[in-house]
Amino acid sequence: MSRLLFPAAALLLAAQLSGCASTTPASVSATTPPTDATASTAVTPPATPAASAPAAGPFQVVSEQFADLRILRYEVPGFEALEPKQKELLYYLYEAALSGRDIIYDQNYQNNLRVRRTLEALWETNQERRAATTNTQQVEQAQQFNTYAKRVWFSNGIHHHYSTRKLLPEFSPAYFRELVQSTPERNLPLLPGQTLKQFTETMTSILFDPKVAPKRVNQEAGQDLLTTSANNYYQGVTQAEAEAFYAKKIDKNDQRPISYGLNSRLVKDKQGNIVEQPWKVGGLYGEALTQVAFWLNKALDVAETPEQRAALTKLIQYYSTGDLKLWDEYNIAWVHDTNSDTDVVNGFIEVYGDPLGYRAAYESVVSFKDVEATKRIKTIGDQAQWFENHSPIKAEHRKKNVVGITAKVITTVVEAGDAAPSTPIGINLPNATWIRKEHGSKSVNLGNIVEAYDRASAGGMLDEFAFDEAEKKRAKQYGALAGKLHTDMHEVIGHASGQINKGVGTTKETLKSYASAIEEGRADLVALYYLMDDKLVQLGVMPSLEVGKAEYDSYIRGGLMTQLVRLQPGETVEEAHMRNRQMVARWVFEKGRKDKVIEQVTREGKTFFHINDYQKLRTLFGQLLRETQRITSEGDYNAAKNLIETYGVKVDADLHKQVLARYQKLGIAPYAGFIQPKLVPVEQEGKIIDVKLEYPTDFAQQMLEYGRKYSFLPNVN
Repeated sequence: MSRLLFPAAALLLAAQLSGCASTTPASVSATTPPTDATASTAVTPPATPAASAPAAGPFQVVSEQFADLRILRYEVPGFEALEPKQKELLYYLYEAALSGRDIIYDQNYQNNLRVRRTLEALWETNQERRAATTNTQQVEQAQQFNTYAKRVWFSNGIHHHYSTRKLLPEFSPAYFRELVQSTPERNLPLLPGQTLKQFTETMTSILFDPKVAPKRVNQEAGQDLLTTSANNYYQGVTQAEAEAFYAKKIDKNDQRPISYGLNSRLVKDKQGNIVEQPWKVGGLYGEALTQVAFWLNKALDVAETPEQRAALTKLIQYYSTGDLKLWDEYNIAWVHDTNSDTDVVNGFIEVYGDPLGYRAAYESVVSFKDVEATKRIKTIGDQAQWFENHSPIKAEHRKKNVVGITAKVITTVVEAGDAAPSTPIGINLPNATWIRKEHGSKSVNLGNIVEAYDRASAGGMLDEFAFDEAEKKRAKQYGALAGKLHTDMHEVIGHASGQINKGVGTTKETLKSYASAIEEGRADLVALYYLMDDKLVQLGVMPSLEVGKAEYDSYIRGGLMTQLVRLQPGETVEEAHMRNRQMVARWVFEKGRKDKVIEQVTREGKTFFHINDYQKLRTLFGQLLRETQRITSEGDYNAAKNLIETYGVKVDADLHKQVLARYQKLGIAPYAGFIQPKLVPVEQEGKIIDVKLEYPTDFAQQMLEYGRKYSFLPNVN
């Protein structure tokens, strides 16, 4: 609901250019976490640290490319200038973030932790076999194993991070069995009483059988979305049973509802009753959350402001109890912490991985404010009421008093869980609509992440898919700023705008599986509508409407063509952000077809989309914004379904084939993610006196290090 993963421009852009859980024992140092007897591995530093970049020479953004992925690196400018206490705070938040890493794996699929630990155990064996042979077939098998392992790490499990379809290894089952036989049994994640033969057979089926857990999130209309999805949010519960369970619990007249189901697994007990298993210290995922809470507790002592300390205290209490009312109290306190330069997103937050939109994935983003870059986004946030008042939506759907929007550009220090390695570029939180309405929200642009994408420019996309030289020139001159403004407007104004009618209920109740796509489309439309408004020129955040035109070009190009490179032939669009972009672009194309607002042109066998009238296109964006807000405000499920299924799901097979062929010639991976920076504390007499920043260069080594240091959950949860 609140995350901008990749705006339409970004595919092109990237391609071209006090219930505390624990307290610190008196006898340990400032960086020693508690030992949990039930944890799967000891909490000890890795024997071999990840390789770091050399001190001299230009910073290398691009690390490697494999499969459909590029691995990038980002800098953290301004870190060294921070005060020692700020660095110490960021270090504790960094450790808290990474301590929850196991959770996202288990949430994505119940066998992911066993798969990951198996791959980690086999990694060294595979490297030894590769180094010891000159047999080309063996070398190829070893390389295919490496690629598969890195894809699993990138996706936090065996399903593609974006399409959610199962990743199938290209190395053979026979080679896998050879690796298992050559690896010490003590290093493998066997279950109690399981023989090596049984383990091998089970893992072979999990990895290689395409019928086992084929999709992590199924959104295909007409199917049971729970029983056909492989995620670990539900066990033994059908879609109808889950919907009935919450229909009985939720009072649609409650003006301040808790986020039902946000932090629990829904299962059937031995008596067949449906119950929630909360994720909390002492409960499900308790071993990892104990570690998260430990580091958050450490952060309390060096919090920048009383408001920040109050928010962190509430977060620790929430993890300790699982009480969703405390989650709301934490979010309110977090929204009101506006004076701290450092900040953290930590929790079960986004619901994209649950086809019903109840359960949220663990994630964390640790950051500090980029003061200079914040001026642009703050200028927009300060005018939130003007934008709301002048929106084309119905008057009764507008907020009469937009409150508490805090807008800033942040410098990211580390990301974890669902936010890494593939990262958002913009965030707006909290997700609860009533908290937004009464207390406001925080909107951020991840400045150094966007900068890294810009610097990783690979070239080629613009020349291949832009209609003419004028469009290319405009993109090169204004594309980067246009993308940033789109992110700013999407997060700051888009998600914070509009209101739901009294008694209607939240969108996950009313719009169900279409809620995320409609919400992301609505936020995109707010941004698009105002990017061709002179107000942004008057505010001084863009020089002319040519910036808006550049974004319109990019959005239509991406929504109708270039994002199709992320799909395999024959697939339909299922990911929420892709659905929203295609829905918006296809709707305005069809509605403006008579007047040739957007024209589909074929030239030398290649298809292009050319905007003939930008102002008419803006009017169409406004009309669709009005409709998506009406759907949201009134909870019109049938209209949401019709809009997404008609415009956002189906793919033109011939166009798709053409786009894939044109894209393949460019040799550019369609997805990118990041190696994370590393914080290293400098201690003196058991106290941290400074924190050093390192930039690892090897993705696999970082993943192996994380596996050694932050593996707290059992193999099966």
